Order: sequence, then C-alpha cells, then structure tokens
Amino acid sequence: MNREFAVAEKLLQINAVKLNLQNPFTWASGWKSPIYCDNRKILSYPHIRDFIKSEMTNAVFTEFPDAEVIAGVATAGIPHGALVADLLTLPFVYVRSKAKEHGMGNQIEGVLEAGKKVVVIEDLISTGMSSMQAVDALQMAGAEVIGICSVFNYGFDVAKNLFESKHIRMLSLSNYNALLELALEKNIIKEGDVSLLKEWRANPSQWGK
Repeated sequence: MNREFAVAEKLLQINAVKLNLQNPFTWASGWKSPIYCDNRKILSYPHIRDFIKSEMTNAVFTEFPDAEVIAGVATAGIPHGALVADLLTLPFVYVRSKAKEHGMGNQIEGVLEAGKKVVVIEDLISTGMSSMQAVDALQMAGAEVIGICSVFNYGFDVAKNLFESKHIRMLSLSNYNALLELALEKNIIKEGDVSLLKEWRANPSQWGK
C-alpha cells in the first residue's frame, strides 16, 4: 500500500475523516460538504501520530532536502510542524493568521532569520488561503518558502492554481481521490456515491444548493 492510501486508511480508522452524503456537513465558509476532515484527532492516537510524524518527516527530508526551518500554520499545523522539526533537528516557528493585537504584535512566533529556506506544514489544505497567508507573512519576514506539506488535500483547483501562481510546491501525504478509492474498497461508500462526491469536489460552493 502506497503512502496516500496508508495515510487515508489511518484517517478513516480514527474517524478523522467522515463521509456523509445524506446529511452533509456545513463548513465555516457556509459550503455544504459530504466530507469533514478533522486531523486534530491524529494527536490523540499515539501510534497514528507517530506514523503521520514519520511519513511527513520522510516527505520533507526527501522532497525538500534544503529546508532550514519548519513553519507550522496556526493552529492545527503547529503540532505536526513541531514534531517534524524535532525529528529533523531543525528550528521551528509558527505563523498566525494575523499579527497579535497585544504584546509584541507578532504574526510569526519564534526566531526566523532572513534568507532561511522554509517548509510550511499544514494539517489540511482546502482552498489554500490560510497556507498562502502564512507564505506571504514568511516572505515578508525575508524567508524563502520552498514548499508546503500537508497531511491531507482536497485537491481543489483553486488551491492548485494559487500555489502554482506563487511558484510554491505543494506536497500532501494523502488526498481526496485516494480517500474515495479506499472508502469504496472498504464499502464505506457505494459505487453510485462516487460521482456525487466528485461533483462536490468540482464545484463545492454550489453543491447541495
């Protein structure tokens, strides 16, 4: 079993990913969605956490060998980023969605030297906007962002196009297509559900309306 399917299997095993066509979930954006992904659950299962930590560390080490700093995106990317930085013995920082309105007013917490090559860690990529906000903040601080690595990726074109427009390489341990294939194999969904689930991914903002 390759990495995409192995990670998807672990996420399904701990109910970090739920599929429900009959009673869709509502995202914060207002989108109706047949899938909900909560990768924060990974942290509560030590063996799964170790597996994800190992896979993400190997991915960063192999695909971004020049990385000098790991940056987690607040909040859910922070623990995964810290675990990866620890295994790679690299400095770690994290990036808020906006600067604090008190104290030092920092958006980036930790020590980041200008010119350092940074890999951004996310738990989940949907539209890619939160990731890109972190990239912008790091670049403004003088860092060179060489890539983004996430646990899971919905595979929306909007995210793909966004990262390509900024020349940022995106890498994910697992993705929506692998999840659907595995869910079908395990009879979590039926063959007839697949086309509906792919329709959602193609146009999530209008799906279910």
